Amino acid sequence: VRLVESGGGLVQAGTSLRLSCVASGMITSVFNPNDWGWYRQTPGKQRELVASVAGPRSTNYADSVEGRFTISRDNARKRIYLQMDNLEPEDTGVYYCNTLKESLPWGQGTQVTVSG
Repeated sequence: VRLVESGGGLVQAGTSLRLSCVASGMITSVFNPNDWGWYRQTPGKQRELVASVAGPRSTNYADSVEGRFTISRDNARKRIYLQMDNLEPEDTGVYYCNTLKESLPWGQGTQVTVSG
């Protein structure tokens, strides 16, 4: 199984990005029961969980992104999405997806850079 993140980029504050993660090589019967999260890593800091989805629709967010980010999942396509609106420079970092148990090898992540 390989996690492949995409959708990052260099954007201005106040704009939006949509990140996508696919669990390549994972069968749906394994993907579906898992709870998933998007994580962010910035230089000098530990990787932090910014958004999670448990089951089909139960979501949670870090305080710093609450109201601006939306996580969703597509079980049939084995994908996790992160809609990021009203981006702030503090959102800059490398974004990764993984199960909430962090049970899979980390992918390469996708870089998000927000200029102020």
